Amino acid sequence: MEENTGVYEGLFILDANAFAKDHDGLEREVNGLIESAGGQIEVSRLWEERRLAYPVKGHRKGAYWITYFRLPTSKLTGLTHDCEIQDNILRQLFIRLPGALVEPILEHARSGGVVRAVPVSESSDDSRDEDTEDSEEVVEEVGV
Repeated sequence: MEENTGVYEGLFILDANAFAKDHDGLEREVNGLIESAGGQIEVSRLWEERRLAYPVKGHRKGAYWITYFRLPTSKLTGLTHDCEIQDNILRQLFIRLPGALVEPILEHARSGGVVRAVPVSESSDDSRDEDTEDSEEVVEEVGV
């Protein structure tokens, strides 16, 4: 790989119907796109299936697939383009991981742990303004 290689988190929203019919085929499709762009897969797995907040390309449900991979930075634009022309990939997002966080994040991803935010029950204290931004959430790790 090129010297300027980054470690990326890729989040793909996949067509839930196609995913239900051919889970392995869609996994190969996503991983194949990354590998054909010159990437090396570190972790690739289903995150969750859920209803979308709004229709995306006419779909109301999506399968969220998360992948961690190494890729030369110069190849990211080509990978993005390749994903955009795939029918089964509704949306994708790539984030370059900061160097100090790469190993802890990959270790957590390999463990298969899922983190979910659980809302804290409303207190009876009426003095809090609902419009404030300092709402609290409890985050717990749930094994998959």
